[in-house]
Amino acid sequence: MVEKTDTVVEPGTVPIAQLRALVDGQVLVPGDAGYDEARVVYLGGMDQRPAAIVQPTDAAAVAQVVLLARDSGVPLAIKGGGHSVFCLSDGGLVLDLSSLRDLQIDQESRTAWAEAGLTAGEYTNAAAEHGLVTGFGDTGSVGLGGITVGGGIGYLVRKYGLSIDDLLAVEVVTADGELRRVDAEHEPDLFWALRGGGANFGVVTRMQFRLHELSTVLGGLLVLPGTPEVIAGFVEQSERAPEELTSIVNIMPSPPMPFVPEELHGTPIIMAMMVYAGEGEEAEKAFAPFRALATPIADMIAPMPYPGIYPPEEERYHQVAAARNMFVDAIDLDAAAEILERIKASTAIMPAVQIRVLGGAMTQVPGDATAFAHRHRKVMVNVAAVYENPDDAETHTRWVDEFTVALQKGVPGVYVNFLADDSQDRIREAYPEATWNRLRTLKRTYDPTNLFRVNNNIPPAEEA
Repeated sequence: MVEKTDTVVEPGTVPIAQLRALVDGQVLVPGDAGYDEARVVYLGGMDQRPAAIVQPTDAAAVAQVVLLARDSGVPLAIKGGGHSVFCLSDGGLVLDLSSLRDLQIDQESRTAWAEAGLTAGEYTNAAAEHGLVTGFGDTGSVGLGGITVGGGIGYLVRKYGLSIDDLLAVEVVTADGELRRVDAEHEPDLFWALRGGGANFGVVTRMQFRLHELSTVLGGLLVLPGTPEVIAGFVEQSERAPEELTSIVNIMPSPPMPFVPEELHGTPIIMAMMVYAGEGEEAEKAFAPFRALATPIADMIAPMPYPGIYPPEEERYHQVAAARNMFVDAIDLDAAAEILERIKASTAIMPAVQIRVLGGAMTQVPGDATAFAHRHRKVMVNVAAVYENPDDAETHTRWVDEFTVALQKGVPGVYVNFLADDSQDRIREAYPEATWNRLRTLKRTYDPTNLFRVNNNIPPAEEA
């Protein structure tokens, strides 16, 4: 527990002087060198101007920021890799964890302690030097803390499960300013909540992960024609594929890429990033049914070091998009045809649908073992419309909303990490009722005033 000082914090105002006096680390305000750089995030269209951005040096400094935010009552946002729509707070306080970057890898025990300011790419590159991996998402620049507390669905989800399935322990600062180490034996209820409950229960400063032996994978990009038959066939083959194989499939009009013939530019294609956790004859056999669906437009499947799965990113490009996420139980021929018709009707610069067939290892953990509770849903779908003109936001948002309704038949469901401006309306879809009620009860225990509310928010349960 961080000792509370006698400093008086004026309610409703960001305590700049107190932050600079009490917190070890950088405190940036508008006009400071580095302020504008610190508020740059992954997504485009975000131009919030926090009253202060604090970059703490350690967990003790994080705790001081939490206490000052609690006493002042100002909105507190948590920023790691900057991929969340909630990582900035206009006029509020931002706790920027990007300076917490320590990583300790224990080869003998195949475990790692990683601070929350590291990105998935940085962790993955360091682990690869030892022939080891932990599965995170599909983007190297995403922050470890944010992706993990939401679940973590990436290229190893069918082989090794979610990121939280390799999470062994967490160090977290709760709303009372206490730095807690939690795991399966120490405060197991909080550990349960942190594995899928998002940023609602505190500021994660450090995590211990399990590592797996994996150095080389067979993977890369397979580009196929975008027809209903190929889309439905790809999903069917993905469900039948060995657990070692995970794919992330993007259906879109072809951009003018050099490996796509010019006459196909603008026509629907399937861009499938595929990863087989291993190599050799069995790996090659796993790709054969996908190559047989249609003559590939491009086939870049090859052995590569695991970090090679993360595509290069343009640091200065921050796309603006309307997007929705959902879990569904099937993508059949009719759904595939619907996808193509909806994409054709869009006026966006780039309309796209992303399909991830799940299953495998993520289903082998009981549904109530963690707060992530969609383990047995078969397919995750993202619908997105990339656009430039802010005046067109309503048109593209309506397109993704109507598209979601058309595809999401049966039981609703959403991945909490991919909620955006629909968060308040759809947060309940992220959790079944029993999970939701348990999370709200734990929220009342660990954050009764809802200090951690600039997020996909779970409000505290009311007193009985």
